[in-house]
Amino acid sequence: MKKELQLVLSPEEAYDEALFQKTVAEKSGLSSHKNLIIRTTKRSIDARSKKVKINVTVEIFSGQNPEPLINSGKDYPNVKNSEPIIIVGAGPAGLFAALRAIELGVKPIVLERGKDVRARRRDLAALNKEHIVNPDSNYCFGEGGAGTYSDGKLYTRSKKRGDLRRIMEILVAHGANEDILVDAHPHIGTNKLPILIAELRESILAAGGEVLFNTKVTDFLIEKDSIKGVVTSDGEKISGIGVILATGHSARDVFHLLSRKNILIEAKPFALGVRIEHDQKLIDRIQYHCQSDRGPYLPASSYSLVQQTVLNGKQRGVFSFCMCPGGFIVPSASSPGEIVVNGMSPSRRDGKFANSGMVVAVELEDLPKYQKYGPLSALVFQQEVEQAAWEVGGKSQVAPAQRMMDFVNNKLSKDLLETSYQPGLKSANFNDFLPEFIAKRLAMALPLMDKKMKGYYTNDAHLVGVESRTSSPVRIPRTKEGFEHPQISRLYPCGEGAGFAGGIVSAAMDGERCAEKLIEKYAKMDIGSA
Repeated sequence: MKKELQLVLSPEEAYDEALFQKTVAEKSGLSSHKNLIIRTTKRSIDARSKKVKINVTVEIFSGQNPEPLINSGKDYPNVKNSEPIIIVGAGPAGLFAALRAIELGVKPIVLERGKDVRARRRDLAALNKEHIVNPDSNYCFGEGGAGTYSDGKLYTRSKKRGDLRRIMEILVAHGANEDILVDAHPHIGTNKLPILIAELRESILAAGGEVLFNTKVTDFLIEKDSIKGVVTSDGEKISGIGVILATGHSARDVFHLLSRKNILIEAKPFALGVRIEHDQKLIDRIQYHCQSDRGPYLPASSYSLVQQTVLNGKQRGVFSFCMCPGGFIVPSASSPGEIVVNGMSPSRRDGKFANSGMVVAVELEDLPKYQKYGPLSALVFQQEVEQAAWEVGGKSQVAPAQRMMDFVNNKLSKDLLETSYQPGLKSANFNDFLPEFIAKRLAMALPLMDKKMKGYYTNDAHLVGVESRTSSPVRIPRTKEGFEHPQISRLYPCGEGAGFAGGIVSAAMDGERCAEKLIEKYAKMDIGSA
């Protein structure tokens, strides 16, 4: 027999495995049955009241074995001799496009400008310790893309884009913990993501696909408004039945290439601001209503904040972005001469600090001085802010920082707090180098956020800057139904870099859809139905 229950448990009952099994058996009325199998299917934390509760949905099996938790495995057909498609970029969009292409009987050739995930670590170490930025291997570029060295958040609002459960099951099949199928806000962790990414690559290779590292695309092969392939930095020409362009939100050279070749692109709104770092214990006390530590059962708490601001008659949102409980702030510049910060967390989220982006929505009408740059207007604005931060930080990866209340009061901080940011911090007044409309809106919003999280607004937190790679400042347009570029046939803009995704899961789903659309239209024509 099978029974499903929805329960409200204490943190100890939910997360202590032995107590969990005992509690569920008793509440189900089946404690007298032998060999019960209890499986959690949904789990979420409810911290709205002073006493934190865990909402859990469970399946209980008595006298029968449960069906498999996942349907997707690693059994892919061999496509070694099939006609190829070209996928530019080995981030989540590119890797999942490749796996979906294999399932549909087409050979993917994945081109990645950076290094494999293991070799990439050395360049990240040089960035953190020696402040050396490798423009092709950094926190943005390399196998797995920007998501590899991140918190590994897997929740998304883009459920209409594809099959969310399917993406999760593929991740589990390649090494992710089954908890991601259960938790309301699943994550993997930066310590586990590299291993998983390498497993995804191995599945592509084992099925006869190709993954080429240190292979930077510098030109497109276009004939009669149709893309035939790409040219790499060493002059090699690689052809296929179509090209999925999944280069990520920081591939500025690709945006410039598209512009030079008069391939239609558009400036896109994005968001820009700072990263704010608190002591994790403070965030726990606020979110879990506890006087001291959160205890052994509750995970490090997170938050999500939004505040509308009005400046010069224009309303813009100020909001938290990519919140990393128990995490680290990392240098995410993709070129020398700029400062960019981002956040990441290990799977245990057991670091001393909590950090989150706190960013301001930037609309194109906010950038009148940049309109002369046309579709690259928001990109040039973004880059100039990053370069200004680099100047203020001392022309290294040392980042500008300011205590929160000092920033709001336009006061230079005499000293700074301990930080997780390895390259180091330099005291600076963000009002002196942030664009005025960004600084003013942040200063308006931060004190108001204290009404939503009492204690959040404090001088025992600081701003670290700048957080500017929230999303792509450029959109590469595509048709609504077919996902194909409206001007260049067989070109499929994909993922975050094209402006159609935001995060690991939405990018992965977009990659799958692009592969499906390309193959549906052109594989039948060229190689027969897959």
